[in-house]
Amino acid sequence: MKLTYPAIFYEGEGGYAVEVPDLPGCVSGGASLAEAIIMGTDAASGWVLTELEDGKPIPKASPIEAIHPESGGFVSILVLDIDAYTEKYGNKAVRKNLTIPAWLNTFAERKHINFSQVLQDSLTAIYEREHAAS
Repeated sequence: MKLTYPAIFYEGEGGYAVEVPDLPGCVSGGASLAEAIIMGTDAASGWVLTELEDGKPIPKASPIEAIHPESGGFVSILVLDIDAYTEKYGNKAVRKNLTIPAWLNTFAERKHINFSQVLQDSLTAIYEREHAAS
């Protein structure tokens, strides 16, 4: 899942500060603009992952033209690859039990199907369809 959020950048003596207004408290920075973009993307990705792992909805991104920085700041878009970030840093798992027909269980076991992976893939696809429509 890819998400975009507008971010506000401010240049200071030590580099750049970056704030993501749609993600309360999400701030970061870097010695250079490139580093600030990387660090801002990392901070925003961590913020979103925490919300998802806690079962909370993630905020919709504001239109870039709705973001107004203070004097000296500018707005740019951060692109978050939540799937890649989760693969690298996500570690919270929840155990679920399920009930399926015996014949389907036999079939899946013969095919060495990973039940957890199938369920996760299916739920991810449903989630992405719903969020693509909104």
